[in-house]
Amino acid sequence: MRKAKPKKRIILPDPKFGDVRVTKFVNHLMYDGKKNTSYRIFYSALDLVGKKMASEEKTPLEIWKAALEKITPQVEVKSRRVGGATFQVPTEIRPDRKESVSMKNMIIFARKRGGKTMADKLAAEIMTCTAWPRQTAHSLTLDSDLATT
Repeated sequence: MRKAKPKKRIILPDPKFGDVRVTKFVNHLMYDGKKNTSYRIFYSALDLVGKKMASEEKTPLEIWKAALEKITPQVEVKSRRVGGATFQVPTEIRPDRKESVSMKNMIIFARKRGGKTMADKLAAEIMTCTAWPRQTAHSLTLDSDLATT
């Protein structure tokens, strides 16, 4: 185990919106240190969301934040070994990990999507996540229990 906990790095807010969460998202989106390209993809995706969801009274940034909130996990399963058996134990997730997992999931599923550019894929994923009804951990476990019986 480590002697001292590593220091948290300070992340600067993005230039357009002045939001730290945007910078974190762009850092997850980035390949090979191409941060400027990642910013361009993210901002153009938000522009597309703003055009396609013009009927919404929210700004594209608020739509993106709402989509992130909807896909944020509340519980995570971890393997615990008791005796000779391994059990999947549901545990609460730290708030910073919740944010990181939700951002990574949105980017992963956007990359898997069909579309011409990454901005198109990301915009489509944001709009899908906004329209998606949030499931609670309880209903997910009930669904899995029904599937196994």
